[in-house]
Amino acid sequence: MDLLDAIILGIVQGLTEFLPVSSSGHLVFFQRLLGVDEASVLTVSIALHVATLLAVLVFYWRKILDMIKHPFSKLPMQIVAATIPAVLLTVLFGDLIESTYTNPLVLGPGFIFTGFALYFSEKIGNGRKGLKELKTSDSLIIGSAQGIALLPAVSRSGMTITSSLALGLDRSFAADFSFLMSIPPILGGALLDGVDYLKGNTASIESVGVVNLLAGMAAAGITGFLAIKLMLAAVKKMKLKYFSYYVWALGALIIIAQLFFRDSLSWLL
Repeated sequence: MDLLDAIILGIVQGLTEFLPVSSSGHLVFFQRLLGVDEASVLTVSIALHVATLLAVLVFYWRKILDMIKHPFSKLPMQIVAATIPAVLLTVLFGDLIESTYTNPLVLGPGFIFTGFALYFSEKIGNGRKGLKELKTSDSLIIGSAQGIALLPAVSRSGMTITSSLALGLDRSFAADFSFLMSIPPILGGALLDGVDYLKGNTASIESVGVVNLLAGMAAAGITGFLAIKLMLAAVKKMKLKYFSYYVWALGALIIIAQLFFRDSLSWLL
């Protein structure tokens, strides 16, 4: 993997981690498009996860600092509750979920499913529930939606924001809660990838290139920060339907390519 590949994957990770278009689906797509080997992608994934985690920490540093000072206050406890379903799904079905990432046939349907979730979110009226009104049952439901997004091409932010709006959360709070909820799974993903690296299941940093990794991280961090700002504006202004059009088109194109252009687009199979 060369420098340009690393930068492209960093931009893709940074944008799609927080925009409701599925980072996992896009990374699989671009990995195959660029012809990057699986071992290198897993190594880069650690660096990119760290970079997008830093983007969230920088953007929400005041809220995060307050949660660190008051770890048993309502917001951090609700984030913990929302994380439980995804953890349980990973423990119970981790191998099954992981196997879907090697099956490109799930990409098209996953993107289309995400599109319907986003389109539905725009049909929901403006809720009024904030942190004070948020119940643990609400957090568990939102966390279950986050668990569904463990599947490739299903957007984590799309699922959590849609379920939050369906439960009557205020749009601004729904977006903030979704991004703060992303901290545990992003951190968990980086740690799991790190375990694979320590076991020698991925390419070494030297083989990927320190410069390549740093360039990818910079691209992911900067674009991730900008994507959070863009997503907050889109949620507040009820513009999520435009993302649904994009993932519908992408999903349809992938399915068409897999059905009718198997020979010329073998990298997508």
